Amino acid sequence: MFTCLSPGAIGIGADLAKAIDLAKATGFEGVELSIGEIANLIEQESAEAVKARFEESGIRPGGWGLPLDWRAPEEAFQEQIKSLPRFANAGQSIGCTRTCTWILPFSDDTPLEENIEWHVKRFGAIARVLKDYGCSIGLEFIGPKTLRAGHQYEFIYTMKGMLDLGDRIGTGNVGLLLDCWHWYTSGGTLEALGRVRPERVVYVHVNDAPAGVPVDEQIDNIRCLPGETGVIDLVGFLRLLKAIGYDGPITPEPFSKKLSGLAPIEAARMTAEALQDVWRKAGLAG
Repeated sequence: MFTCLSPGAIGIGADLAKAIDLAKATGFEGVELSIGEIANLIEQESAEAVKARFEESGIRPGGWGLPLDWRAPEEAFQEQIKSLPRFANAGQSIGCTRTCTWILPFSDDTPLEENIEWHVKRFGAIARVLKDYGCSIGLEFIGPKTLRAGHQYEFIYTMKGMLDLGDRIGTGNVGLLLDCWHWYTSGGTLEALGRVRPERVVYVHVNDAPAGVPVDEQIDNIRCLPGETGVIDLVGFLRLLKAIGYDGPITPEPFSKKLSGLAPIEAARMTAEALQDVWRKAGLAG
């Protein structure tokens, strides 16, 4: 496992060069990518030149957000998916084969089983393209009960439910974007996490939850820096990920007001220090 900076997740706009500089200056080991920027750089320079940027800096490429609107109407989706081989090839060319996206835990017009079938079809098409380039996709379940309240139909909001969806897709390269916030708010346990095969965990987000708020009343965009409150057992979470053999990025996504208004270097440093403190407590340093 390695620590990974996502500038966008802490409110920073950064191209690849700036992201690498921020990561290196603040002690992160990797960076999350804009795969569109990477594809453009490869076409302007070469894959070897882009790989050299990482090698020379000592910073690893982490992963990339799925670069298409998979929720689009069918005709628009079929047009967009034509661009996916370019992006998947770019990721493969620099050794960055993890992509991810998130899935709403409700629908106001589609019953559960029908919605599952739609997602199987849509992500099956995506996963087959990715598989041709050695890429895997992590699907994020969204846990808070407050997000499902008031909607007509519940959809997948647990780790097991999303793993089952991956099994139904059946391509072998669909797993989890595992966010400890959603794991916590969905009632996830360390025992269940310990049974997950490492290849099913594609990408990981970490953060913490406000203290004094019952789990069913937690609000999705009100979070804390990793380890800030101890509400989420992030030490146990990280130890177990290590124990099952996960070897990918660990990326903070804190949505923390503490970072608002800070200079990019200070926001990145505060995030890095919070993560490193939990990293040490989990026995992962060194």
